[in-house]
Amino acid sequence: MPVGGLLPFSVSPLGTGSGVGAGPGGLAPGGGVSGLHWLGPAGRKLSGFRLTEKFVLLLVFSGFITLCFGAIFFLPDSPKLLSGVFFQQPPQRTPFGPGLLDEEDGGRLARIREEHERALREAKDTLNRPPEQIKGEIQEEKDRLRAQGRGTTAGRLNPRPFKEPIGVVGKEPADPDVKQKRDKIKEMMKFAWDNYKRYAWGLNELKPIQKQGHSSNLFGNIQGATIVDSLDTLFIMGMKDEFKDAKEWVDKNLEFNVNAEVSVFEVNIRFVGGLLSAYYLSGEEIFRAKAVELGEKLLPAFNTPTGIPWALLNMKSGIGRNWPWASGGSSILAEFGTLHLEFVHLSEVSGNPVFAEKVMNIRKVLSRLDKPQGLYPNYLNPSSGQWGQHHVSVGGLGDSFYEYLLKAWLMSDKTDEDAKTLYYSAVQAIETHLIRKSSNGLTYIAEWKGGLLEHKMGHLTCFAGGMFALGADGAPGDKTGHHIELAAEIARTCHESYDRTTMKLGPEAFRFDGGVEAIATRQNEKYYILRPEVIETYMYMWRFTHDPKYRQWGWEAVQALEKYCKVEGGYSGIRDVYAPHPSHDDVQQSFYLAETLKYLYLLFSDDDLLPLEHWIFNTEAHPLPIIQKADRTIETIE
Repeated sequence: MPVGGLLPFSVSPLGTGSGVGAGPGGLAPGGGVSGLHWLGPAGRKLSGFRLTEKFVLLLVFSGFITLCFGAIFFLPDSPKLLSGVFFQQPPQRTPFGPGLLDEEDGGRLARIREEHERALREAKDTLNRPPEQIKGEIQEEKDRLRAQGRGTTAGRLNPRPFKEPIGVVGKEPADPDVKQKRDKIKEMMKFAWDNYKRYAWGLNELKPIQKQGHSSNLFGNIQGATIVDSLDTLFIMGMKDEFKDAKEWVDKNLEFNVNAEVSVFEVNIRFVGGLLSAYYLSGEEIFRAKAVELGEKLLPAFNTPTGIPWALLNMKSGIGRNWPWASGGSSILAEFGTLHLEFVHLSEVSGNPVFAEKVMNIRKVLSRLDKPQGLYPNYLNPSSGQWGQHHVSVGGLGDSFYEYLLKAWLMSDKTDEDAKTLYYSAVQAIETHLIRKSSNGLTYIAEWKGGLLEHKMGHLTCFAGGMFALGADGAPGDKTGHHIELAAEIARTCHESYDRTTMKLGPEAFRFDGGVEAIATRQNEKYYILRPEVIETYMYMWRFTHDPKYRQWGWEAVQALEKYCKVEGGYSGIRDVYAPHPSHDDVQQSFYLAETLKYLYLLFSDDDLLPLEHWIFNTEAHPLPIIQKADRTIETIE
C-alpha cells in the first residue's frame, strides 16, 4: 500500500525545493513548517487558527507522522517496501539464481500453496496403495540407508561389545610326552619370531639365510605381515612379552594409506583376520580400530557392476583390477569367496552393516548362476556376472570358497541355512565328479577342466580332510559317518604324499597317473614352502577322533621341519623335497607362524584350548568367535 494513502493530509507545493511534498505522498528535503497547508474535512486552511491551536495541531501532526513512519519501519520486509515507495527500485536478482529468495510475497504464497497441495496428493496416493507395497518401499529405504552405513530405527547394528573369550588359555597336557612335544613347538615359534624380530622387524617376512627382510607384491607397501599374522599365535602360546612388542608396533607403525596395489584376498585373510582375532582374544581396542580402518580401505574393491570384487586394489586411489592371467579379466572364486567370515565380523565390531552386505551380495550373485554339474568354476567375470573358463578345483583358485560356506553356517550358530545348503550341495557335486580312488586305494580329489579330469591333487587341497570332518556332524541324512570316513581317507592320502618324499615333507602337488600315486612328477611341483594344510587336517582329525596316529603324523612333520627347514636365521622353504639335500628358497612365510606352528600347537593341546564349539578358524588359522544367537548385534524393531 502506498504511504500517501495512510496520511489524512495533502501538501500544496510552494515552489521547487521549498515544499514538504515533492510528489505523491513523498517528503522533499528543505521544506519548512510555514509552507504547510492542511486541508481538513471542511476545506479550512491552517492560517485560520489561533497560534495556540496551531501549536497543538502541529504537535498532533508531528506525532501522527512519527507513528506512521515507525509502523512502516516495523512492518515485515520494510526495507524492501520502503525502497519501492521512496526510490522505486526494480527488484534485485539474488546471485543464487531464481527461487524463493527473489520472489515477491504473492509468488511465495503461490509456491507454498502448490507444495502443500502436492503433499496432500502424495499422501492420498500413499493411502490408496496396498499395505504390502508401502511396507516394501519402507524396507527399500532402510536397505539403502544401511548400505550407506547409516543405522535406522527399524533395523540397526550396534557394535558388538567385547566379551571375555572362552578357551584361550588351555590346561597343560596331562601326558608328559605330549607336553614335551607341545613345548618343543612353542620353542620353534620363539625361534622363528626372534629371528624375524632380529633381522626383519617391521617388514613383511624374513629371508632367514640372507638375514634380511622379504616382501612380495601381495601386500603392496603395507608392512608388518608377520607381526599381524603372528599375534594370535603369540597370545595362545602365552608369549606375553612378544605379544606386547607386536601390539606396540601395530599401534605406532601399521599404516594402510599406501599408494600401491594389494591382493584383497591376502590382505583380508592375514591382516583383517589377524587383527580381528587379536581383538577377540585380548580385547585391545587398537586391534579393533585397525581392522575396521583396513576394512573400509578395502570397500572400493566391490565397486564393480555385479559387486563381485576386484582381486587387486590400490589402497590410496581405490582403483581395482583383476590379475591379467585370470581368464579374460575374471575374479577368482577362492579370492572373492574368502571374505565372508572377516567381513561379517567387521560389521559386528563396527556397527556398520555395509561389510556384511557386500559379502551377502556375492552369495546372491552366485546363487543366480547355473553351475555346470553343480560345480563352481574358478573364474567369474565381475562385469558380466558370467563364469569364465570352466576349470574347477578344490585346491588352488577354489579351495577356501568351500571352506567359507561351511564356516559361515557354523559361525552363525548354525542359523545361516543358505550357507549350509550351498555347502552340502557343493560337497555332493565334488564327491560325484571329482573324488576318485587310485588303483591302490588312495582317495584323492582331482581337478575338472571342461568336463575332463586331471588326476592331480595339490597340497592346498589337503585342507579338505579337515573340512569334511568339521562339517560331518551337520551332514544331511545319515551321512555323518560317511563324511568322517571321507575326511580320514583324504588325511591318509596327504600323509602318503609326505611319506613318499626324501624329506618327509609334502610337495606342492602330486599326481595319480602314469603308474605313480601321491608323487610329484614335475619339477615345478616338488617344492614345499612351509605350508599348513596337511597339519590342519591332522588337527581336526585329532579333535574329532582322538586317534593317536594323527599326533604321530604331526610329530613326523615337526622332526622334518627341524631337520630340513631350520637354518641359522629361521625357517626356510625347500625347492625339492625329493632331493638328498635341501636347497632352501630363503623365505620364512608369515603363514608358517600363523598357521603351521599354531595347528601343531593345537594338535598337542587338549580340546579346551580354542574349543570348536566356540571358535572357527579363518583360512589363515585366525580364530574368530561363533556369533551366538543371544549375542547378535542386529536389532529389528517393527
